[in-house]
Amino acid sequence: MRFLHTADWHLGRLFHARSLVDDQAHVLDQFVALVRDTRPDAVLIAGDVYDRAVPPPEAVNLLDDTLSRIVIGEGVPVVLIAGNHDSPDRLGFGSRLLAARGLAIASRPRADVEGIAFDDAHGRVVVYPLPYSEPAVVRDAFALETADHDVALGRQLDAIRSAHRTADRSVVLAHAFVAGAASSESERPLSVGGSGAVAAARFADFDFVALGHLHRPQRLGADHIGYSGSLLKYSLSEAGHDKSVSLVELGARGDVRVEPVALTPRRDLRLIRGDLATLIAAGRDDGAREDYVFASLTDAGALLDPVARLREVYPNVLGCERVVLAQAGVTRSTAQRQRELDTGELFGDFFREVTGEPLADPARDALLAVIDRLEVAGREAQ
Repeated sequence: MRFLHTADWHLGRLFHARSLVDDQAHVLDQFVALVRDTRPDAVLIAGDVYDRAVPPPEAVNLLDDTLSRIVIGEGVPVVLIAGNHDSPDRLGFGSRLLAARGLAIASRPRADVEGIAFDDAHGRVVVYPLPYSEPAVVRDAFALETADHDVALGRQLDAIRSAHRTADRSVVLAHAFVAGAASSESERPLSVGGSGAVAAARFADFDFVALGHLHRPQRLGADHIGYSGSLLKYSLSEAGHDKSVSLVELGARGDVRVEPVALTPRRDLRLIRGDLATLIAAGRDDGAREDYVFASLTDAGALLDPVARLREVYPNVLGCERVVLAQAGVTRSTAQRQRELDTGELFGDFFREVTGEPLADPARDALLAVIDRLEVAGREAQ
């Protein structure tokens, strides 16, 4: 059995105020061609199809075009789940009608997860789609007293195990942060005031686990747990990543072989470093000057509008930083740390700076509860 596993398309994303829809369309053309060439039994899309709950029209049109070319044009089924960026209601609209055409969409959790069966010469493979869900939603669906991300996903997986036939091979399609995996700056935290992580051991006994949420392609556990990574580079921290999709072959006894297939972006993302004059001179002869670039400038003196001057040779420059400021204490690592902190930690730092005292636990708990409610509401209001 052969699958193409992909995730985290984030259609409609803005990167440094630039729309990436054309870049995404360029890569998705390659993906459709890959479907045509490899003829998988199904395409698995592990969530975050859109970048926000209310995507722009051009993102909706791009998804419609891409899925139509795969399902109708190539006759290859697609199993798709919602991620934490997606609106379950919008993504799941018309899902029962679309299932008859070969497009299976799982947007909300169910106490009785309905597997999607595929047959090959060795028997049956059942794909179990588990859309991203807030722990409170899973708690209500399964009548649990309490649940965090780990408990919520574990309960859903236990329900699948109890219903799964041991003679069939099993694939789980999920959107989660598995403990021990490497994250990037562009991923939205799944929880406020906690890790939001689930243990890799939760996926024991399944033949393959196709995951979304983390943007770096990687494999975990006994290599049967895999992130395909994002469609493109969505943060400066991903400049060194090699983006790909995963061609998964599931053998007769559940043995797995995963082959990463590289995607070639319309424009790469690069970090460049040097003094402004040297970078401008090098840019004139740079064959990839259309790439997205971010510059670290080593000049010690004053500079007048360096981004505008860089844009003369690098039209898609994203911005720059001054190394001399980093040496003075305003380091990029400090800025990066601030981006990695969640809202509760940032407020705690602010409170300590203003009052000289740490935020007391009762006040912190109340703050996190409010922030958590706002996060949930915001995902539907975006």
